[in-house]
Amino acid sequence: MTRHRHHHSQPLAARCLLVVLAALVGTATLAVAASAVAGTSHHPPPRLQPDGQAVQKDQAAHTRTQAVLDQIVAQGTPGVIAQVRDRHGVWDGRAGVRKLGSERPRSTHERFRVASVTKTFTATVLLKLEAEGKLSLDDSVAKWLPGVVRGNGYRPGHITVRHLLNHTSGIFDYNMDAGFRARYAGEEFDRNRYTRWSPRELVDIALAHPPNFQPEQGSRPGRPGEWDYSDTNYVLAGMVIEKASGCSYARAVERLVIRPLGLRGTSVPDTVPGLPAPHARHYSTLFEDGPQAKVRDVTEFSPTVAFSAGQLISTVGDVNTFLSSLLAGDLLPPVQQRQLLDAVPVDGDKGHGGPEDVYGLGLRHFKLAEGCWAWGHGGMIPGSATRTLAAADGRQVMTMNRNGDWGEQRLEDAAVESEFCRSAP
Repeated sequence: MTRHRHHHSQPLAARCLLVVLAALVGTATLAVAASAVAGTSHHPPPRLQPDGQAVQKDQAAHTRTQAVLDQIVAQGTPGVIAQVRDRHGVWDGRAGVRKLGSERPRSTHERFRVASVTKTFTATVLLKLEAEGKLSLDDSVAKWLPGVVRGNGYRPGHITVRHLLNHTSGIFDYNMDAGFRARYAGEEFDRNRYTRWSPRELVDIALAHPPNFQPEQGSRPGRPGEWDYSDTNYVLAGMVIEKASGCSYARAVERLVIRPLGLRGTSVPDTVPGLPAPHARHYSTLFEDGPQAKVRDVTEFSPTVAFSAGQLISTVGDVNTFLSSLLAGDLLPPVQQRQLLDAVPVDGDKGHGGPEDVYGLGLRHFKLAEGCWAWGHGGMIPGSATRTLAAADGRQVMTMNRNGDWGEQRLEDAAVESEFCRSAP
């Protein structure tokens, strides 16, 4: 299950027819080479004579970011890692430990659950399938998944693939179902951590609730309306991918994103509950709040609970490569690139952002500060909190991960603002 966090709060078979309390204060390294620690940048910085003043500004920003990472750990997060790529190279920051009770520091080589950052991968796969002529974003859910969305006021013939991807379908979020959440709260987590869920079962949990609104009431580009961040949208999107591609969701992501970009640290775990090495332990308070909340090791659980809404595993370097390539226009043809960024106003602050943001297809345009915006996504799943952001041209990109899912959002915000808002008023 993915955990939802508000901006100001403290969270098929593998076949193919065709084809995130003691801690170590962090250290940081600045590498001015054009390749990343965890993989070569798809867009290496241009080989220009360095501008001394610009380099100094970069270093000052990285110093501020490192100070924020240290604060995050001082506040109780076991460990945090970050990687920034810009025109001057790659900077790696880290603080804290990969396992409570040890002194082994976190590393930017580690693999972790990226949670809802998975949604950006899912949307990209659907856009590539459209470019291949396999589907249209204006196709209805009823066309691809007949009989799946039904009853309780839902009109599947009116809900399109586009509605799913920009969260304007009105379909209830299964993660907001009280009974479902209770299965993973506190002591119940250990009884349910290895439960395997089918995508259809997750959708059925959502459909027990009436829609939040009808799709025609949803936000449109330049015209605010209803909007609700819902993991159910992206579970359905993954089901559409399987029908349209003739592949499992995992195979489709591998064929269309992972292999073309050489993302060696990225995987779709499908039903495997563990994390590939190297990885940190993942810790969670499991929906319990307050100073007495128990911290539990939640490193292993069935990723079927999130499917195509949040199950991917990756590294900071791989996520940076992916997001940089996506925004630079190297993954999608121009028509699909325009659709990717054709964003709608959000309604409220659900989904790892603020109420002034806009949301494209699996990408959010974050207003970080006055005059300072960046594209990206956030994600939280028990034990792992991830944020990835990039400039509009993809030439500056940052990904960070915490191996604990509690703490103040403001510190995470401060880290990304330090890197992206250097010239903001």
